[in-house]
Amino acid sequence: MLRNILSIGFLIVGSRAYDTVVNFGGSPIWENRTIEAIYQSALEEGGIVTCWHGGDETYQQLGLKKAFETRFPGMTLNITVDVSKYHDGNVDRQLSTKSLYVDSVILQTLHDYPRWDQEDALLHYAPLNFNKIHPAFRDIRAAWYGVSIFAWTFISSNSRLSISPREFSDFLKPDFKDKLVLTYPNDDDAVLYAFDLILNEFGYEWFEKLLEQNPRWVRGTGTPLTLLNDANSTVAATFTAGMGLSSSETLNVTIPTKGSFVTWAQRAAIFKDAPHPEGAKLLHNFMLSYEYQASTQGWSVLKDVPAPAGYPDIMDVPSTNPVDFERFMSDRARVERLKLFFEDKIGTAQGLSPLIDGL
Repeated sequence: MLRNILSIGFLIVGSRAYDTVVNFGGSPIWENRTIEAIYQSALEEGGIVTCWHGGDETYQQLGLKKAFETRFPGMTLNITVDVSKYHDGNVDRQLSTKSLYVDSVILQTLHDYPRWDQEDALLHYAPLNFNKIHPAFRDIRAAWYGVSIFAWTFISSNSRLSISPREFSDFLKPDFKDKLVLTYPNDDDAVLYAFDLILNEFGYEWFEKLLEQNPRWVRGTGTPLTLLNDANSTVAATFTAGMGLSSSETLNVTIPTKGSFVTWAQRAAIFKDAPHPEGAKLLHNFMLSYEYQASTQGWSVLKDVPAPAGYPDIMDVPSTNPVDFERFMSDRARVERLKLFFEDKIGTAQGLSPLIDGL
């Protein structure tokens, strides 16, 4: 009896996967309208788009919301920021209960997108600048594509340090004792990836020496920036956060030449059953427009948008591989083993969610 039940179960799962694979209906919709025509269609649809965006501070996409709604009067972008590892499970819940109300999803969990596509949940839609996206950042059938480049750079305070870090070895110098603020690697997969890269390059001894520096461990990759900008804080540097490639009056941004730092293309997709598909198309076309890509102060997913002054194209930076993060994220068994390893060394992530911790 048990054997029969198991056999039926395997047939059901296998049939679902088989039917999806040989559906052969994955040709994308190629956008050929102007962005103004898409805008009018989105207004006629109701003027709303609901987007879930990965992040760890509620304010992180307010700039996108303002830019979008300013560019397209009458449109409302309902954007919810939460950590990607929570967003994806809630998306799965909506899909499984046929209660989808999200139109666009833009997350760090790159491994989710091929799975959702295999489940026939994603709209195959190629925005206007789709062919301008680096091929490595886009699905060949336009089920998903990168819309922005994230990077964990070296960020340091100009007033609290006499030197700026140039290489990973610099963080082990006496100047950085009690002055490092780092995100728990066992709480964020992109930070975990950073530690994986560093330790594979410089060995476990590097990590042991890092612990001797007595870093402050925090939740969220936005928290280090908050503390670095806090006049009452004593922390002075991090390598687990990003703020674009331009230094500010108080914070210096550098990238290493030895070892590898983390970059990846944050993926976007529109759900096939999205309540507001035209609104989502407008949002994605806007995010891939030259005007928006040039305003990000970082690398672009578009091949013909130049990098900020002083930096090569993202594909020409020898100390990073923006494509490799997907490989890392796809091996979930290895990711979980690494999380437990670092949890054993530094403890479980302490504190409230970075979205509600008041930092």
